[in-house]
Amino acid sequence: MMTEQVKGPASYFPSIEKTYGRPIEEWQAVVRAAPGYGAGAKHMELVALLKDEHGMGHGHANAVVAYTLAQDKA
Repeated sequence: MMTEQVKGPASYFPSIEKTYGRPIEEWQAVVRAAPGYGAGAKHMELVALLKDEHGMGHGHANAVVAYTLAQDKA
């Protein structure tokens, strides 16, 4: 039996949860609660918020933001 390999931003999730000790859903809530979210906040502004206020690395922050924005756009 073959399992499909996770690709894209979600491939970072196990590492993010292990590194920062919080589930992805909590990080998505942080992004969604950011000032201006849904009202034109820029992708990189949201990445900077996770990096500056929560100490997240760039790749991890980018993955959470990209995944959250894609989910909410659907």
